[in-house]
Amino acid sequence: MNSLDGYRPRAAWMTTLMLMALALINFLDKIVLGMVAVPLMRDLGLSPAQFGVVAGSFFWLFAVSTVLVGFLSNRIQTRWLLLGMGVMWAVLQVPQAIFSSMAAFLVCRVVLGAAEGPFYPVSVHALYKWFPNEKRNMPVALVNQGAVVGLLLAGLLIPVITHHWGWRTNFVVLGAIGAVWSVLWLCVGREGNLVQHPRTLTGAPDTTVQRVPYRKLLSNPTVLCVFFLGFAGYWMMGANMTWLPTYLEKALGFSGIVSGRWFALVIAAAAPFSLGLSWLSQRMLVRGASSRNARVRLLCAAFIGGACLFFVLMLPGLAPVQKVVVFALASGLPTACFALAPALLSELVPDTQRGALIGIHTALASTGAAIAPMLIGRIVQANGGVSAHAYELGFATSAIMLIVAALVALRWLHPERSQRGAGEHVATSAA
Repeated sequence: MNSLDGYRPRAAWMTTLMLMALALINFLDKIVLGMVAVPLMRDLGLSPAQFGVVAGSFFWLFAVSTVLVGFLSNRIQTRWLLLGMGVMWAVLQVPQAIFSSMAAFLVCRVVLGAAEGPFYPVSVHALYKWFPNEKRNMPVALVNQGAVVGLLLAGLLIPVITHHWGWRTNFVVLGAIGAVWSVLWLCVGREGNLVQHPRTLTGAPDTTVQRVPYRKLLSNPTVLCVFFLGFAGYWMMGANMTWLPTYLEKALGFSGIVSGRWFALVIAAAAPFSLGLSWLSQRMLVRGASSRNARVRLLCAAFIGGACLFFVLMLPGLAPVQKVVVFALASGLPTACFALAPALLSELVPDTQRGALIGIHTALASTGAAIAPMLIGRIVQANGGVSAHAYELGFATSAIMLIVAALVALRWLHPERSQRGAGEHVATSAA
């Protein structure tokens, strides 16, 4: 049993909405490169392999900054960390609208990736200061929907902006949006004060600050399995954000604006899966289901289902529209990972270490998004770069990752068992 102090629903949901808006900006920043890939590659003279390197470079320092800021979030209020991110994102858009060489663009994306890397773990850590464990799935899922809305807007607006004012104008618009959010957050952003204490044997809340060594946490099979699930999820996300727009335009034959609309549809289709599975998981927990059933097995089923649909893309005879629908289903199911994975981690770690562990998780998982665009770029170039089959071979790497991660989790991811082990260690340390 736990005692809860400081749960304020109205302020908690206001924070959720603001972080949802920040997630929207975050994913607009991520996807814009993929959405302007065709004119950018033409103007800068980049091959598919070179563009894959530029796209993947966003994640080169993503992991390092995520870990560093994750540890800082244990000591510095998340409201100030989030404000700093918003300001940096806005400022870093301007150089991308100016530079014209591959090297300069590469540097810009690396620095922006370092600035955006800590967003997700810091946001989750901030939300968990407002919501108790049994209420954490939905707010994180809603923040993830900010990402969905951002990708949806990208599909609808970026092709239009590019068509009328050129691809560089998109970066100017993103800078302005980031500046507006930063001003609003400065006015309304607050720090949550929910404290969740374990009970002592007498039934009273144990307010002693307790810690589990990171060596023990990082060798825990449950933690490692969650990291692997995140790696597979980020692999799929990096592949889709970088190569889906080009796949729609160059391989399936849609025009730039129509490709953007189909991209928006694919992204919108993910929302009911993410929200629905998160709600179902939370409902199961409230009704007494174990975390193993409500979070682990549910997520693994979603991973395997999505992977099978990625393989369906490669079947002969599918029309372009049918491929878009299959792709939407395939990429929608695994998105529940981004809400359920940090919730699984939060079950095992004291509140004072949560920000760091979620930061480490995001850092390691995001390496999947750094590797996938480069590997798929090589696969596409080796297979001609214009056929649908070339791109579908690349997307099949996501399917393989999802299946392997799900099988590993089904075998070794046991949250309740790991909680008992962590609790015994804490009790020993306190004694």
